[in-house]
Amino acid sequence: METTATESGPACEITSLPEDLLSVSIARATPRDACRAAAVSPAFRAAADSDAVWSCFVPRDLPPLADGQLSPAPPSKKALFMRLSDSPVLLADGLTSMWLDRETGAKCYMLSARALCIIWGDTPQYWRWIPITDSSFSEAAQLELVWWLEIRGNVDSKMLSKNSAYAAYIVFKVVDHGAYGLGSPFPETCVSLGGSKSTRQVCLHDKGCDESLWGLGQTTGRGPIEIPPNVLLPRERADGWFELEMGEFQNDEGEDGEVSIRLMETSATVKSGLIVQGVEIRPKKQDRC
Repeated sequence: METTATESGPACEITSLPEDLLSVSIARATPRDACRAAAVSPAFRAAADSDAVWSCFVPRDLPPLADGQLSPAPPSKKALFMRLSDSPVLLADGLTSMWLDRETGAKCYMLSARALCIIWGDTPQYWRWIPITDSSFSEAAQLELVWWLEIRGNVDSKMLSKNSAYAAYIVFKVVDHGAYGLGSPFPETCVSLGGSKSTRQVCLHDKGCDESLWGLGQTTGRGPIEIPPNVLLPRERADGWFELEMGEFQNDEGEDGEVSIRLMETSATVKSGLIVQGVEIRPKKQDRC
């Protein structure tokens, strides 16, 4: 007579594993996976929400924060991670903000306009500093009139997460009336680390880009400019600002050096109307929306 298996034998269920073993397994995944695991069962939830798991996702080398940025103190490591991934916090210098990427836990930064090197930025006839309220920072740089447009920034690669692909983005707006010279010639951007270099051509003002030198009594008469397919256009963000990718880089294990970021356009075209909040450095995602 043929023997058949019965369902009455002992079941080998992953949920019956000790909580500390579950925590070790979940900590090897990603923050997103840990949140999903918490919905599997009460046993998974206890392990997935534990400090043992979220201590692995919160970087141990967080930079010094400005006073009061984490007040009141988060009650758990998971709460700390969620706070740092919900919105940027100011660093102690007051010129840089940081947050954590919720999917990967990678460190992200924004260099404020004050933290950047803006050529002629301290000359009121060329640039002026304006107050802003929709940002972690209190002010932005507004372009009044220049021929030489150059913006540079640097960040120590040690501040970033290792073995991570990053991209740099300029975050900006264009004034509602009176912007000109921001369409063409197209600025060039460059992001470099070590021997690697990534470049782009960008258009800072895709709406009504033309060569009319508004307010100067000059015009080329060419009207709207046709933008080549290789030129990147601004993308509006959820916070109402615009961004353009300036380049990408790989921050490998043990990478040592400065990430250099630059935007430049130095033709004889007069430029005005750009408002710069800063430059973001965050993980490169192909399908970010």
